[in-house]
Amino acid sequence: MELKDLRQEIDHIDEELVRLFCQRMEVSARIAEYKKEKSLPIFVPAREREKLQTVSEAAGADMASYTRALYSMLFELSRSHQSKCNGRVSPLYQQITQAIEKTPKLFPQTRMVACQGVEGAYSQIACEKMFKSPLIMYFKNFEGVFSAIDKGLCQYGILPLENSTAGSVKKVYDLMIQHNFSIVRAFRLKVDHNLLAKPGTKIGDIREIYSHEQAISQCSEYLQSLQGVTIIPVSNTAVAAELVAKSDRTDIAALSSRACADLYGLTCLASSIQDKGNNHTRFICISKNMEIYPGSDKTSIMMVLPHRPGSLYKFLARLYVLGINVTKLESRPIPDRDFEFMFYFDLETSIYSDEFVQLMCELDDLCEEFKYLGSYREVM
Repeated sequence: MELKDLRQEIDHIDEELVRLFCQRMEVSARIAEYKKEKSLPIFVPAREREKLQTVSEAAGADMASYTRALYSMLFELSRSHQSKCNGRVSPLYQQITQAIEKTPKLFPQTRMVACQGVEGAYSQIACEKMFKSPLIMYFKNFEGVFSAIDKGLCQYGILPLENSTAGSVKKVYDLMIQHNFSIVRAFRLKVDHNLLAKPGTKIGDIREIYSHEQAISQCSEYLQSLQGVTIIPVSNTAVAAELVAKSDRTDIAALSSRACADLYGLTCLASSIQDKGNNHTRFICISKNMEIYPGSDKTSIMMVLPHRPGSLYKFLARLYVLGINVTKLESRPIPDRDFEFMFYFDLETSIYSDEFVQLMCELDDLCEEFKYLGSYREVM
């Protein structure tokens, strides 16, 4: 038999599969109507487990795993279709709709904003890129920024979330589990690290270098090339520059922004020493209130999934069905809960799309618990 003959056979089978699939989805819609009338849940785990077992046995040992995968996807499609047919509007989506209506059309220009560090920190630079004339209140650590939002000391807060070289800022992700807030904007900042020291100091004089652990990680290749130098992490790159400026020692230096050189009267011994030239840090702007500005096309959520095989796959399959792109997936352990994790997702979809509406109305059915972190626009 020729290849073309086999392909024709496949084509005939596919035609029948499509016809049967559409027929199955039509019946699924009628089931949705019945469930709506009787106030029954769309997702019935016991029914799905029973069905998977039946079709796996019918397929035989060689095809059992493939059949389970196929039907798992069919179930996701069916549940998604049933939810859409029911036209259910969740309380979350009602809150989102209200936030869209109440949020001003323009992002604010002047507000009190919380930043971690001191003058010259990258958070300050990101803040001034997002706001035209911000009033900045500095805090020693990330916890201080979250607390300032919780207590109403500042309307907004700026936090680094991830770096293109060093990866995620895990401390921020851990704090996101503990605090209630809404992401209202994101910004990608080009980061250039510079070796700063007191005037007259030479590179050969340096015995200690101070900086934030992320900056140290981003400049690891350069730092390894220095002999006899101790690297000391501090809370912030600008704090490192301030420490060097206030010290009486002339054998120490800081990895900081170029702005810190002028700000603290330091000399730049080496510029742009990060390992990769394309070094960006993604900052988020958070608020206590849910604010959703026009043009928001990115959504962040955190969720706890059932601790059993396939739970993450099922959620990703639902995103695939809806055509929603995942741009970030991070998992963090949940405090005081053994071997349980909170999953963080960045999703790419317009707040005005049907897919966004459907997902927001289905989140309750997709996980054990979830936290909607906000929908926003990311700028460069």
